[in-house]
Amino acid sequence: MITETLMALRRMRTRVVGWSIGLLAYVLLMAAMYENVAGMENLSDLYAAFPDEMLHFFKGLLELSTPQGYLDTYYYNYATVIVGLMAVGLGAGLVAGDEERGLMDVLLSHPVSRTALLWGRVLGMFAALLIVVLAGWLGWILPPASTSIGLSPMEMLLPSLALFAQLLLFGSLALLLSLLMPSGSSAGMTAGMLLVANYLLSGLANINPDLERFVRYTPLHFYQGGYAIQGLDWAALAGISGTALLLTTCAWLLFLRRDIRVGGEHSWELRLRRTGPREHSSDVPLHAD
Repeated sequence: MITETLMALRRMRTRVVGWSIGLLAYVLLMAAMYENVAGMENLSDLYAAFPDEMLHFFKGLLELSTPQGYLDTYYYNYATVIVGLMAVGLGAGLVAGDEERGLMDVLLSHPVSRTALLWGRVLGMFAALLIVVLAGWLGWILPPASTSIGLSPMEMLLPSLALFAQLLLFGSLALLLSLLMPSGSSAGMTAGMLLVANYLLSGLANINPDLERFVRYTPLHFYQGGYAIQGLDWAALAGISGTALLLTTCAWLLFLRRDIRVGGEHSWELRLRRTGPREHSSDVPLHAD
């Protein structure tokens, strides 16, 4: 299993390095701007330039001068979508990718169990996502960012934990869908659409309270974003992480029982039981004269 984990990380290294460098550079830039934004005296004029709907959609906009509002607005609010699409892509291709390339049946012909292969790759995906999340966290705690914002590394770690749990959930969802749907691309598209829809619906619920009943049981409803520095909801974190583990377990059980696709993308198939008479000559038994 450890070997499969290391191999999975090796295959993901390009995306991990690229995303980590990109997030680190972006966070360093945003952290350097915090003192200028927090010291602005005419924030009310800035708010007047935005529509009320936008101020409510991004709730952190009204608290830009505070650490939690700034962190939520400029990073954690939309990091679930940006980094979440990476998680969805990794999960959707974790098993289906090798199947569609015709490699999975070759891999399983070696003395490796399906359990070790799947969980090894899942651990590799989790490790890859953790590295990317920690790269963003590192940008907030490096001087002079840590000095200007005034939060300890442990306090800054709290919203990163909430973000990591959401990434695990949507990555695991994409993995499960890739085993249920005809292809990895369709699974990734579906999981990505659910992620974006959840993000938009959560923001719209801040504008229209009537939508709250539809958002109440969605994953991003329990996401605190930058406000986690005021106190992380450990129960919500455990619930999201447990759901991710449940989805992964369902994917594992399904992988143990399903037929391996030999290669290429498949399509939806409806197998209907024939009850009528056989019409093809190939179905009629041949008798020797």
